[in-house]
Amino acid sequence: MAAFDEAIDPMIRECAMEEFLEKGFTNASLRNICAQAGVTTGALYNRYGSKEELFQALVQATIDDIDEVIASKSVDYSLMTDGQLYDMWTLTEKYMDWWFGFMIDHRGGFTLLVKCSGGSRYQDFQHELVEKVCQETYKCYRAAADRGLARGDITPRELHVLTTAFWSTMFEPFVHGFTDEEIRLHCQLTIQFIDWHRALGFRERNA
Repeated sequence: MAAFDEAIDPMIRECAMEEFLEKGFTNASLRNICAQAGVTTGALYNRYGSKEELFQALVQATIDDIDEVIASKSVDYSLMTDGQLYDMWTLTEKYMDWWFGFMIDHRGGFTLLVKCSGGSRYQDFQHELVEKVCQETYKCYRAAADRGLARGDITPRELHVLTTAFWSTMFEPFVHGFTDEEIRLHCQLTIQFIDWHRALGFRERNA
């Protein structure tokens, strides 16, 4: 039996990334990917059973890393001081720079998810990501509201809508192909644009 040529896989993935980024999932052609990679369709199907599986191979690491970050943010908000709960809703330069840096490091997979996933199982990526984030952030908001630190009438559905708007400002630079420098500027503008404390009715932070 012929040995499995491991050198082929990186070529397929590289060419698939280019094809999906240029044409999106629906219009991408496995035939074109194979031609660009210099492999047969049989070689591709030996590794990926479908276009969906190939797309998944390109985005799964990004999804796993995002899920790991979200899971790491889970804390017991009842143990926080009032000041700490207030600070959880402060968009600092350090926080925003970290997130944009994370997305830049995952630029290929992240761009596929937010721009090129229509027609695939990942076409609702933004909605699903926001839902995961809201499961945690609503607990944080509720802890603050129950102490009288913030208004108490924000529902999970409303927070989902607000969080969707926030994450859209994070996604759009990748949808529109911003350079790293443009993304850094956008990071600064986002800090000035979003005011969670005002939106959620926080009273002034105690010293």
